[in-house]
Amino acid sequence: MKQSNQTSCSPLDQLRRRSAVEVKLGADEASLRSLSPDDTLTLQRLLAEPQDLIDSPEFHEKGAERRIYDDAPEITKPDTSWYHPVMDDLHGQRENRDNRNKQVVLTAAEERVLFLQYNYARHRVRELQQEIWSSADRTPSENQATDMLRWHTKAERVRKQIADTNLALVLAMAKRTRMSEVDFADLVSEGNMALLRAVDKFDAGRGFKFSTYACRAILKAFSRQGMKLSRYRQRFPTDFDPALEKSDFLETRRKDQVLDAADEMRNIVEQNRADLTDIERQIIEHRFGIESGGHEKPMTLEQIGQIIGVTKERVRQIQNRALEKLREELEESYFGRRNGDDAKDKVEPSLN
Repeated sequence: MKQSNQTSCSPLDQLRRRSAVEVKLGADEASLRSLSPDDTLTLQRLLAEPQDLIDSPEFHEKGAERRIYDDAPEITKPDTSWYHPVMDDLHGQRENRDNRNKQVVLTAAEERVLFLQYNYARHRVRELQQEIWSSADRTPSENQATDMLRWHTKAERVRKQIADTNLALVLAMAKRTRMSEVDFADLVSEGNMALLRAVDKFDAGRGFKFSTYACRAILKAFSRQGMKLSRYRQRFPTDFDPALEKSDFLETRRKDQVLDAADEMRNIVEQNRADLTDIERQIIEHRFGIESGGHEKPMTLEQIGQIIGVTKERVRQIQNRALEKLREELEESYFGRRNGDDAKDKVEPSLN
């Protein structure tokens, strides 16, 4: 099994190296004056830790760059305009057939060419890293920085081409598993990340097709996603409640207003500010349980009529007349006071 010749580096060493790179780059602005801020950040990231790669004996032979890049056949680039996995299919199965015609299927020889180009570019980045780290001041020269960025760009371009060519694998595996507890968009996102990791770790020198390796990696990623979600639901068993996402400000405000109005109404009855007669006040207190403070069950019209010696219909007439008096007094006292406070709040800021 071929392994990447990666030097062991502890997290603490990586942090020290990253800090050292930042200091050196900031102190040697003259040698890096041609680099943009984005290129400088990319260079700092590349010099922070050793470049991972899948090594091959062909990389160390004479004329490797010419054979791998110049003499290699041109590989058709894929068209990814059809890849919209989380959007509704507006044109049905006909568009799906057209989309399948847009896909590029690589042969084993074409895959080997692309993976050799990808890993050779990472190999050149690794060589430049070793040259810089072995120097006295560990500061990249302008040529070294430019070459490292150039090879890194080549590697990322080939990596994207490989991933775009195999995007259909993610969609096929996602539709095949279709876990009910995992959102389809999250499943596709996890599959895309697994596809990129598979591109980084695949060894084309073994003679297998990339799809064989990638499909297994994608399915494992789906399994890990399902296990992670299962553990999360065991820890937080409460289901999603859309009502918790809505603001209850209006309901709370309305409830507070009703309670304030009820307290004001109780004060009006107790202080008889509405000029109720004795019989009107007695009916209101029995009918709404005001006299008992709400602890007793309110009486019916018939029960109140039996107490005061009138008919149920007469009790209703007296009650309606008393309620009209209370309503007028409540509007004048409670709502008039609230409107006055609101007007005062509007006037005071203007005076200030």
